Amino acid sequence: MNLEEKLQKETNIVQALRNVYDPEIPVNIYDLGLIYEIDVKDDGLVDVVMTLTAPACPAADFILEEVNEKVQEVEGITGVNVDLVFDPPWDKDMMSEEAKLELGML
Repeated sequence: MNLEEKLQKETNIVQALRNVYDPEIPVNIYDLGLIYEIDVKDDGLVDVVMTLTAPACPAADFILEEVNEKVQEVEGITGVNVDLVFDPPWDKDMMSEEAKLELGML
C-alpha cells in the first residue's frame, strides 16, 4: 500500500468514526477527542488507540463494538484491533472546536 492509499484509508476511517456516538453525548467520538491514534498497516489491518470520557463509562462495550464495526466496513480493511487506554486521561481540551460549539462550550 502506498502513502496515498494509506492516507485515503485513514480519511475513510475518520469519516466512519464520525458516525459513532457516546449515547449520552450528542457529539461523535472522533470530534470528542476520544481517538488517539489510527494506524493502517500494509495488509489492511488497523490499530485504533482510543479512550473514553470516563473509565467507568456505562456505554464502553457498545462504543468499542461500534468502533470495530464501523472501521471494518471501510473498503480495504482486513481487521481491526481496538486498544482502550486511559493514559493520557481524556479531558474537554481534546475536543474539536466543532464539538465544543455543539456542546455550548464556546
